Amino acid sequence: MHAEYLRDAAMTAAIFGFFTMNWFGWALEGPPVSWRRWLIGGLVLAGLTCAAGVVVAVLHWSDGTVFDPDTGRVFGIVVGVEFAVAGIGAAVLGVRRRAAWIPVWIAFVVGVHLFPVAAILHYPVIHVVAVLVTAASVVAIPVARRRGLLPSAVVGVGTGVPLVAGGVYSLVSAVVAF
Repeated sequence: MHAEYLRDAAMTAAIFGFFTMNWFGWALEGPPVSWRRWLIGGLVLAGLTCAAGVVVAVLHWSDGTVFDPDTGRVFGIVVGVEFAVAGIGAAVLGVRRRAAWIPVWIAFVVGVHLFPVAAILHYPVIHVVAVLVTAASVVAIPVARRRGLLPSAVVGVGTGVPLVAGGVYSLVSAVVAF
């Protein structure tokens, strides 16, 4: 389940930590009051994970990476397609007056895009995060309706938790396993 290279694990921690802050921030749009302290704690943990991941990556920048010109190009294409599909879908939802569903759509696209990212990086734990984020996006709207919650709160937590878990796992494996 470990990354092939320390730098890649550290950068995964940094990136997952950064995006977790975004997802928990989105969840703060209108969660139940009892969720707020947990979301703020998650934001702090995500910020620390991001910062520590950056420090470890910088300290080990020349230690090697799975990225070469070919994997870098493929990774760039995957991320470019992700942004395009997420943006187009968000625009369509906005025009159709379903703006509350935009975070759910974006989470779905993020989850799906993590599958090729895991393959590119040869990092199986990202597959686990991909499954959990995709599943969270699929159940977000029915759960939100059933519980009387905003979709952003449900999908923000459902996406943020596996991302921060994957980030912490990556950080610990970068520091301990290498």
